[in-house]
Amino acid sequence: MSEFTSPLSSTENGRRTFLRSALTGAATLASSSWLGAVSAPVSEQPKAGVFPEPAQDLPLGEDVDVIVCGAGPAGIAAALAAARSGAKTRLIEIHGCLGGVWTAGLLTYIFDFNKPGLAKEIIRRLDERDARRSTLPDQFVYEPEEMKVLLEEMCVEAGVKIHLHTRLAAAYRDGRKLTTVITESKSGRQAWRAPVFIDATGDGDLGAMARCGWDIGQGGAECPCQPMTLNTLAVVKDAAALKNYISFYQVTPENRKGMWDWHHQATEGFKNEIIRAGFKPSYGMPTLFQVRDNLVMVMINHEYGIKAFDAPAITEATIRARAEVFKVVRGLRKLGGPWEGMQIVATPEQIGVRDGRRIHGRYTVNRDDLATGARHDDAVTRATFGVDIHAHDKEANDKKAIIHADFKFHPYDIPLRALIAKDVDGLLMAGRCISGDFTAHASYRVTGNSVAMGEAAGATAAVAARTRRPPHEVAWSEVRAVMEGLLKEV
Repeated sequence: MSEFTSPLSSTENGRRTFLRSALTGAATLASSSWLGAVSAPVSEQPKAGVFPEPAQDLPLGEDVDVIVCGAGPAGIAAALAAARSGAKTRLIEIHGCLGGVWTAGLLTYIFDFNKPGLAKEIIRRLDERDARRSTLPDQFVYEPEEMKVLLEEMCVEAGVKIHLHTRLAAAYRDGRKLTTVITESKSGRQAWRAPVFIDATGDGDLGAMARCGWDIGQGGAECPCQPMTLNTLAVVKDAAALKNYISFYQVTPENRKGMWDWHHQATEGFKNEIIRAGFKPSYGMPTLFQVRDNLVMVMINHEYGIKAFDAPAITEATIRARAEVFKVVRGLRKLGGPWEGMQIVATPEQIGVRDGRRIHGRYTVNRDDLATGARHDDAVTRATFGVDIHAHDKEANDKKAIIHADFKFHPYDIPLRALIAKDVDGLLMAGRCISGDFTAHASYRVTGNSVAMGEAAGATAAVAARTRRPPHEVAWSEVRAVMEGLLKEV
């Protein structure tokens, strides 16, 4: 082994040495970790195609009881439940806002939200800001920017330690126990420890880094899986003039009968308008939702066969999707009439992902659960949204864009065991990365269920951390008592 010889001048080398020395004592500064690696030794003859990254000492934070990775609907609920239960809680999020697919993904439409606890609180607080369209408790359109501010307020009120612009980079175990996660941010590379962790990344990133077993799509570690979609916000001249193309337009509890027929008619009419503009949308059921006044959400895109952890493929899919949406909106605008002046005002920070990793848990929610309406003593929520499988390729999309179960669906319970990792101790999951098969996942993946799962995971984590036990040793009766206490507070 020989020291790497830097091409820097002696003055520059001296400056680097001074900086490294000055930062050595400041262990809390993550910048020391990567500045200190400049002159680290490397092999004279490294393996072809491999860079031997030098080892380094990282600043370590271990001042919390629970670390939640991912601040989407599940992560927000997990962090709030843990913090409100008395656990010191850290919430790590890659984007510059809380909310995940709700905000960075511009989802704008929520399903299966008629739940107790946080779901009701979010509805109440959205309504206080007049930020929700329709009065249905189970599904509605909301304003993404108002959602951002609301979630920040709730987490700040609860005392959650929030880390935005921070990426999960690695995870380390001591035997079976997950002990440490590594993050990357503008502050550099940092290490964080806690008694309990929650994977709310959506794509199961933490579970995979911790070497848990997982599945994706229709089985194993390979697709076919459901496509990705890039939602877009646009303004139109007069939403009322487009009501025949807007799904669930001004739906209320009184007129909700037949709303799905309404939706299918609206998407068919919208697709015909897109075709009239000279385009064939990649999604066979292109959809418009009214967000507020003349602000609408446009969902017309499908990106097929993309794995949630394939960064180059996601990059290409995002670029293709954004180009498609702009071409279609420009084409609609040229049609004139009610489309005159239609203009895109925002595209999301992240493309919407339906299929990510499903981390192996101590129970696997499965097709039979949906067919029989399974009941469990440790049920964290009852899922009522049916099987919703988007076509996995263009050919299938041309035949039928969405397929449902080939059996009679019954609302079913999701047990706490499906939220507890099988291969690693100290790790819970919440959201669409819980343990389930492809068919079940196509039902429970909607965000109303994610919030309910997050609440249960957060409460379980708080009990586990307080009593110094792994989550799988915490009795459901203990978790239920904590959640009942949170319900009284709400």
